[in-house]
Amino acid sequence: MLNFIQFPDWLKPQIIPGLPFRWYSLMYIIGFVITYLLFMYQLKQRKIKVEKDDILSFFFWGIVGLILGARIFAALFFDPSGKYWSAPWLIFWPFSSTGQLTGLSGMNYYGGLLGAFIGMAIYANHKKIDLLEWGDMLVAGLPIAYSFGRVGNFINGELFGRITTLPWGMYFPADDTTFSTGHKWVREFAAQAGISLSNTETAIHLPRHPTQVYEWFFEGIFLWLILWFVFRNRRPFKGFIVALYILGYGLVRFLVDYLRVPLLQKFSIILDPEHININRFQSFFNFSMSQIFSFLMIISGIILMYVFHKKSKEQELSPEGDVHTMSSKKLRKKIT
Repeated sequence: MLNFIQFPDWLKPQIIPGLPFRWYSLMYIIGFVITYLLFMYQLKQRKIKVEKDDILSFFFWGIVGLILGARIFAALFFDPSGKYWSAPWLIFWPFSSTGQLTGLSGMNYYGGLLGAFIGMAIYANHKKIDLLEWGDMLVAGLPIAYSFGRVGNFINGELFGRITTLPWGMYFPADDTTFSTGHKWVREFAAQAGISLSNTETAIHLPRHPTQVYEWFFEGIFLWLILWFVFRNRRPFKGFIVALYILGYGLVRFLVDYLRVPLLQKFSIILDPEHININRFQSFFNFSMSQIFSFLMIISGIILMYVFHKKSKEQELSPEGDVHTMSSKKLRKKIT
């Protein structure tokens, strides 16, 4: 009996075969809509009155920054050819060397996050918007929206993990990597996965971690539950939700990426060179490019937590804060 799951053959990237409409794109559109609706819900809940045009413009510049940042990071740090370092003008060039329209292939989360922040920060500064207040409301609903992107990754059968013998391991049709049955560990993996080997087979496919599902749950559902139901209405200071999201996502992604196939070994940190295998997890001391960025997110989240907390304390001790505190005390005294 097979001890792994076959990828559903009825799942196809195209919504309608033959037409250029893909589930992946639809999932991200749904994600953007959900983010917007949850943001509007919080504005209404907090009774914050603001022009709708300002909200739409805030999101518009965030999306523009997201697209630019995601594309730049994907091209410079996650493209195996390295051609964009020598020819950066090709990053947004949608044609092949023969002049054929190819579009822009490849987006990256880390660059998208940084680009979205820069775009929204510029607009917020121009319109005198409280970026920390709006940022807390935005990221409180962001993980649940982002989880739809991982559903799109799963439907595409991409960004899968390293090989595994766990019963929920999965064989992805897009995985064209084969392993020689001449290796003892390959035969052992096959036996644990319930794969029968014939005497004529010299190479086989092995099941992999469905890391898209792991990320869908931990980066999306789990993180959203914490931000939305635990801290959304109990934040100790402005910017807390933003810092916690950056810290939480970085930590979850850092751990999951131990099981995910690295997109690019270049720029990675290898502390255990004797145990390098992009298809088989062997060492906790070798870090992929994604883990490097995730670690930077963890550090950034901790630093921002300190900075925003310090800022809130300074505002409480400012003259305006003292006046507010004294007024509150006088009011309580009168009521008593």
